[in-house]
Amino acid sequence: MTAQHRDAGVPDASLGLDDPPAIAGVGMTEFASADDRPLIDLLLAAAERALDDAECDASTVDSVHVGNMAAEAFNERSGLANALTGSLGLTGVTARRIENTSASGASAVQSAFEAVAGGHSTYALAVGGEKMSSADTATATEIISRITHDREYEQGVTLPSFGGLAAAAYLDAHDADRRDLARISVKNHANAAANEYAQFRKRIDVDDVLDSPAVASPLRLYDCCPTSDGAAAVLITAEPTPDAVSVAACESATGTHAVADRTDPLDIESVRLAGEHAYETAGFGAEAIDVACIHDAFSILEWLEMEELGLAPEGEAWRLTRDGETELDGALPVNPGGGLKARGHPLGATGVSQVVELVWQLRGDLPEDRAVEGAERGLAVNVAGFGNNAVCTLLEADA
Repeated sequence: MTAQHRDAGVPDASLGLDDPPAIAGVGMTEFASADDRPLIDLLLAAAERALDDAECDASTVDSVHVGNMAAEAFNERSGLANALTGSLGLTGVTARRIENTSASGASAVQSAFEAVAGGHSTYALAVGGEKMSSADTATATEIISRITHDREYEQGVTLPSFGGLAAAAYLDAHDADRRDLARISVKNHANAAANEYAQFRKRIDVDDVLDSPAVASPLRLYDCCPTSDGAAAVLITAEPTPDAVSVAACESATGTHAVADRTDPLDIESVRLAGEHAYETAGFGAEAIDVACIHDAFSILEWLEMEELGLAPEGEAWRLTRDGETELDGALPVNPGGGLKARGHPLGATGVSQVVELVWQLRGDLPEDRAVEGAERGLAVNVAGFGNNAVCTLLEADA
């Protein structure tokens, strides 16, 4: 539901359902620096795993929503949604591709959610994927740099530059030190070490982060997410499903496109607004969240987004990290699957994989060394660019 619709008092289409849409099945591929399979095969593998998890045949699907940022640039490939429906043996269904830069995956989930909530689909399949290894490092950097504002691109400002500027400003404004910031990457690598789908299953310590190569001061290599190949999928339904996880809300919001136009470089308006809209729709707030998947493309973003979402007081998120509250056994576990930093960041897949992780956590599917004990409500936020768009999804385990 858009802000304009809210202001105009337009009824929410989801109100037509007796119960919120539920996630019947999830699946994903292992995220990797390089996967030999073509992008369409990655999408198909994730889709088939989600259908198997739901114990559904592909013929039950009546709409397909594919999240992908740049298949044309990375893979010289277009028409992904139609190719995927063909691979699944589907005809007569609705199919579309959704592009929202690094939030393409969550936007595909939102599209599928709205299709079910609005009564247009009974089973909507959201699939996100990216194959970034097809391009060399310089080409991949150029493709990603193109999502910044034209004026900033022409000045040579990159996403890591924004991350470095924000990290420096945050450390100057608050009592956190550089070792506190490094603890975010240490935690997320530790979580990924037990995640069989993660790209990096290697534990690191604070000194490893501080000794890694400089990227954009004060950020270093281990503060930054990698480029990745991979895909993830969720099947959303209006049908009653035993032990399903409900989608309590899936809302998005835009923010100021050019970072230079923001009055405060530490504000990410899109994340704050998407979170506020999601809490309003779900009927519960940040205090009810048991586990969160935060878009940590750069370590500093974990703190900024937690504060925008009300998961930590302004200027205090670093204390939660220092005190271990965001670790797997802490009061608010953040990025239990390793986050973008260590699970990996195949751009179009990331937002879907966050939802997959939350479903596994809320269903109690995971082994003890991966599980957030007793989690009933989860939050995922997937961010486009450096915050010019964001999607916030709230999930709730059925009682």
